[in-house]
Amino acid sequence: MTHVRNAAVALVALLLLVAGAWSSWNSAQHVLLAKGREHGTLAVTDCNDETCSGRYTPEDPSSTRRTLTIARSVAAEKGVTIPVVVKPGTDEGVRTGWGGGLHAWLPLGGALLLAAPLVGGGLRLRRTAWSLAGVGGAVLVAAFFAL
Repeated sequence: MTHVRNAAVALVALLLLVAGAWSSWNSAQHVLLAKGREHGTLAVTDCNDETCSGRYTPEDPSSTRRTLTIARSVAAEKGVTIPVVVKPGTDEGVRTGWGGGLHAWLPLGGALLLAAPLVGGGLRLRRTAWSLAGVGGAVLVAAFFAL
């Protein structure tokens, strides 16, 4: 019975981590693999509950200026200029640099924090749990200060 419980707890913890990584990769891929993508700055002019939009100025002078949207964060408010990379085929931007990279990995940081009590309590792997919690907390704190 103990093996079944351990397997179930390990499966739930693994599911949390995979979901966090999958969710993070949706934005992180554009920040980490930005070579060959369109770069520029976004001057935020309007924000709602979930997104901010504004005038996009590309680094490449031959590219067209247009309006882009970006996921709202604590650092995206009206009047701020943000360095972005454009998601291919869309009018959506992703913040670049350390702040953008850490912001993109926030779901994985949260998943690490959620999985830590399962690993520590359910699997009785205390050191591993503290490591997961430490890394997850570090991602969240670093993103807070980088933005």
